Amino acid sequence: MTALAATPHPLPAKPKGKLVPVLVVTLALIALWYVGAYFMNATLARDAFLRAKKEPTASELLLATYAMDRPLLPAPHQIVAEIWKSTALTPVTSKKSLVYHSWITLSATLAGFLSGALLGLILAAAIVHVPSLDRSLMPWVIASQTIPIVAIAPMIVVVGYNLMNGQMGFSTDTSRFIAKALISTYLSFFPITVGLVKGLRSPDTILVDLMRTYSANRWQTFWKLRMPAALPFLFASMQVAIAISLVGAIVGELPTGASAGIGARLLAGSYYGQTVQIWSALIAASVLAALLVWMVSLGGTAVVKRMGLAR
Repeated sequence: MTALAATPHPLPAKPKGKLVPVLVVTLALIALWYVGAYFMNATLARDAFLRAKKEPTASELLLATYAMDRPLLPAPHQIVAEIWKSTALTPVTSKKSLVYHSWITLSATLAGFLSGALLGLILAAAIVHVPSLDRSLMPWVIASQTIPIVAIAPMIVVVGYNLMNGQMGFSTDTSRFIAKALISTYLSFFPITVGLVKGLRSPDTILVDLMRTYSANRWQTFWKLRMPAALPFLFASMQVAIAISLVGAIVGELPTGASAGIGARLLAGSYYGQTVQIWSALIAASVLAALLVWMVSLGGTAVVKRMGLAR
């Protein structure tokens, strides 16, 4: 027994870093991408050599599949070159700049996200405090997200755009901005509402009863107990909401025939068969979404540490 007690306990293993696994998976995906680009573009490259009445070697065919102007699947280095050209080598104010288009989409995304967060907060507070709204409003909130966004977005955007541009006297750019923000609001309010409802109900009953013994009213209980307990739920929901808000802004740019924005760049690329432009816009949108989610995550971590809830 003494020997067992004297035996030192093994130290817990340190968590391994995530950098190496991420790099391995990324390199594997890039390698598969190059293989897929070769096979998808090989037929077009052979047709080009056939029209030139030239029999290509294996290396010439390989290089041709990775240097086509309009490939079926652009190679990663082509996308990187297009992003570099449309960001670093193009003035930010130019309509050919990817930064310019990203800002147009980002502005509508942030406007829709903020309004969706405010709407979600109001709905969640009402659902938690009014039992009749919990039974009547919550099913409608859930049902609103069962309609595919690609089906409802054109109706909301086109009707709202025509109404604001025609009868309300808004300018074309303002009408498009508000229409895109409405789609982002429609998508972003749902996860925030559901997350906040869960968070506002997370305090134990004994804590709510304790607030009552302090003669706290509903308003005080909400801000001093329910809302602090719901903050971790809120920031987790906001990470989902801001990502789908960006998707809503991009989808909202398609039906209005917008001339600026990531959605407009995708639409123009599809019109003229510029697959490299399409893929560069998609990569830019994914990077923008990752940055937005990361920023919300940083804000949530800072707030949780400030509250003393982080371990």
